[in-house]
Parts: sequence; C-alpha cells; structure tokens
Amino acid sequence: MKAIRNSAKAIIIVDDHILTTKNLDDEGAFYILPGGGQQPGETLTATVERECREEISVDVTVADLVCIREYIGRDHEFAETDADQHRIEFMFACTLKDGAVVGNGDLPDDSQVGAEWLPLDQLEAYRFYPKALRPVLAEYGRGEHPVYLGNIN
Repeated sequence: MKAIRNSAKAIIIVDDHILTTKNLDDEGAFYILPGGGQQPGETLTATVERECREEISVDVTVADLVCIREYIGRDHEFAETDADQHRIEFMFACTLKDGAVVGNGDLPDDSQVGAEWLPLDQLEAYRFYPKALRPVLAEYGRGEHPVYLGNIN
C-alpha cells in the first residue's frame, strides 16, 4: 500500500446546487468535488484554495470543516485499480469570491473536462463520487451531518 495521502475538497453550494468538476472515463461522465492532494508544508485550507484555482479557475473563501472521508481502495468498487490507495479527504464549506467565473482551470485533473453545478436534490441521478456523500450533502443543507464519514466510496 502506498503512503496515506491527504486531500482537501471544496463544498460550494449556491441556490441548492453544488459545484463539481465534470470528468470522463470509459463509462462516461462522472462528477467530484473540486480539490486535491495536499503538498508538504501546505495547510489544508491553502490546498483547497490552490486546487480551486487550478481546477475550476476561481478564488474561494474557505470556512468550516464539514466532514472527513477515508478511502481505502481495496474495500470499494474500484479495488482492481485502487487497491494500494489510502486517502483521507477533508471537505470544507467554501464560498466563491466576488466576481468569480467558474470554468476549467489551468491545471485540471487528467480526466477533467469542465465544471458543472448539480442540483442537490438530484445527485442520485449522476455518477457523483463519493456516492456515500450524497445523503450527507442533503443533511448538511438542513444543518445536520456526521463529521467523520468513515471508509466510504
């Protein structure tokens, strides 16, 4: 197994829609929260800020930590390709800074083709990952949610 990798993700909700990156693989489009790997010497909040600029071309204000997810690849549907992966994702509530125009950033992920706002009440209709985050986001909108989500996909 590789070393544990920390990453920081942005939860950006406006008008009951959540901002995601749109990605493509062999099965079609899938959606994830903007964010990525923490670099040595970088705080988690600085990671979220940098990743949002790189992936969705916006500056954000980082607020509270919403939840933490572990992903141990061997335990999930992508075990064949992710068996050696162990990631811890810290998800923060963020807001767009004034004048922000969302788009593909200068350093998108390899599979990323754009950014898209998805309706929170219809996340089940999309290949949104992690899947287990769908109900958490609905609860978060009502002010209720667990902080540590466990080893989920």
